[in-house]
Amino acid sequence: MRKVDEAHNRPILAGGQMEDIGRLLPMDEMLTHQIVDTFSAVQTADHSWTEKIWSAIIRKDGGLGIDFGLGRYHNRGVLDGWAAVSRGREQWTVRASRELRDDPTVTSVGPLTYEVIDPLYKVRYALAENAVQPISYDVTFTAAMPAFFEDRHRQREKDGFRIGSDVIRYHQIGVPSGWVKIDGERIEIVPEEWAEFRDHSWGTRLDVGAHNADIRPTSDFGDAKFGQDEFVLIWSPFMLTTPSGESYAYHFYYMSKLGRVFYSSGYRNLPDGTQEKVARVRPELRFDDKTRRLRGGRVHFDMLQGGTHTVEIEVAGESGVHLGPGLYLGFDGKKHGSWKGALEVEGEKFADTLDIPTLKRIRQLRDCPIRVREGDATGYGIMETIIHGAHPEIGLTAANSLI
Repeated sequence: MRKVDEAHNRPILAGGQMEDIGRLLPMDEMLTHQIVDTFSAVQTADHSWTEKIWSAIIRKDGGLGIDFGLGRYHNRGVLDGWAAVSRGREQWTVRASRELRDDPTVTSVGPLTYEVIDPLYKVRYALAENAVQPISYDVTFTAAMPAFFEDRHRQREKDGFRIGSDVIRYHQIGVPSGWVKIDGERIEIVPEEWAEFRDHSWGTRLDVGAHNADIRPTSDFGDAKFGQDEFVLIWSPFMLTTPSGESYAYHFYYMSKLGRVFYSSGYRNLPDGTQEKVARVRPELRFDDKTRRLRGGRVHFDMLQGGTHTVEIEVAGESGVHLGPGLYLGFDGKKHGSWKGALEVEGEKFADTLDIPTLKRIRQLRDCPIRVREGDATGYGIMETIIHGAHPEIGLTAANSLI
């Protein structure tokens, strides 16, 4: 007789696990293998291997922001995620973490759900009502542009040995629909009034798990000595539309330390899938010294094939989800991918994200809604920034610096 999986009322067809081959999963039935193992294994045993989903959903007037994140840490046996809502200076966050191996093919954790409806075109993000915070939402993303790759982020540790980052990422710009609920008030997400930006990355990633006490500390992004020196990070996708209705987009990721750019990826992206590479990104932005919040400015894109595009940046409203409570760069000693057991759901509300003690706790990295203009083309996007240390050329002092 066949053994029966009583929970699903079906025969157990997968056999025992071989010592040198991973367990069989439903995905192994498909003709899509990429390595000489089952889908229960990845290319490396590095504990920093991560596959990550992220999305920022903004009302174009800057009055409301929604974030969603999901991380699969294969070699840590963890699936974790977070959801947040920002309204003006307020922010509510819900985090959840579960054991991966009990249900390795399901993309949900606690009240959080990620669903692919139509690959690379339509996906769903949902936060169910929960006992942690009075927020919930159900949002469906529909693509307005193709998905575009960024340059591979490959970065060695300072000693020149271990590769600390080897990540590829695609991002996509689209239109959201659905609803969000705050304290019992349901708000409809009208597509014409909102914009959405999402990405999907995988590989060996920086800033995963607690710092290991018995390995050499580094000063790279997220590591033990991060933030001791001057550091700038800017990550921004945005889309513009001309008066005739033609749309195009930009994306750039820029990092520098002590005035030296060590990673830069930039493209002008077109609706037919063409990517026009940027040779150099030159941000010319203004920030508030006390809070390090973006105040506007412009970004110059020197194109690889010649010519320069300049885009004007204007901040839209006070809303914008801070990523710290989602565990980016850590939060209250917690880190991405940390083992929390079978299931943990937690969260908190911040009444004033501009309060300086609060800001130091949740960090300056946030999904800031922006309005953009290039000539007669206008549009919307988000900009994530960290500007740490003294930058006298734009009036930022070391005394007011924060991570």
